[in-house]
Amino acid sequence: MLIKEYRICMPLTTEEYRVGQLYTISKHSHQESEKGEGVEVVKNEPHEDPVHGPGQFTEKRVHLSSKLPSWARAVTPRIFYITEKAWNYYPYTITEYTCSFLPKFSIYIETKYEDNCGDSENIFRSDKILGDHEVSFLDIAFDEIPERYYRSLEDPRFFSSAKTGRGPLREGWRQHTKPIMCSYKLVSVKFEVWGLQTRVEQFVHKVIRDILLIGHRQAFAWVDEWCDMSLEEVRAFETQMQVATNQKLGSQHP
Repeated sequence: MLIKEYRICMPLTTEEYRVGQLYTISKHSHQESEKGEGVEVVKNEPHEDPVHGPGQFTEKRVHLSSKLPSWARAVTPRIFYITEKAWNYYPYTITEYTCSFLPKFSIYIETKYEDNCGDSENIFRSDKILGDHEVSFLDIAFDEIPERYYRSLEDPRFFSSAKTGRGPLREGWRQHTKPIMCSYKLVSVKFEVWGLQTRVEQFVHKVIRDILLIGHRQAFAWVDEWCDMSLEEVRAFETQMQVATNQKLGSQHP
């Protein structure tokens, strides 16, 4: 198992990002969903936890066949998806990914959101991260993303929000920007197959890193679209996008 902790700062408050995150995930999923590919929402319902209190449970199928590298496509079926289950007790969330075709593969992500610049140490207070693990600070403005995902309108170095007055982001922005928040993500990737474990676990972490950068860049670049929304309004938008995305996928699940 390969464990890494990612810290991604945003020029937002955690309360703002609660709405922004839901909006961004819904819009991005809809944009990325082509016929038979993308994210299909199976469940989205309230959930009560005895420790964390009220939250939201979602179950999704992430269809990935065309996005796999050639060496992975060679050993996977033509129709291939990963099951995502997420428990959102904002500002704490749990997300897990499994695949029935690959029972020895799993991803487990704990996330905490705080109003700071990423300087909280051992925020998860977990025995499993007391050993040797990597902490990576991801910079939404200056860390590179794959060229095929680059959009100039979503580049925080050039984007300026008309409604909030935030941006563009300059070198060293995390030290002087207000407001500022941080997404702390403890990511555990497991693929217990001899001869492939290291290669697959490292590859998956690279994919996760890119997804985190792209998603957080979009959340900021789209801030003028969602900053006036209430939580109720963004939940309604989420439902609307869920139906549209499932239809786009040709899904039988409403």
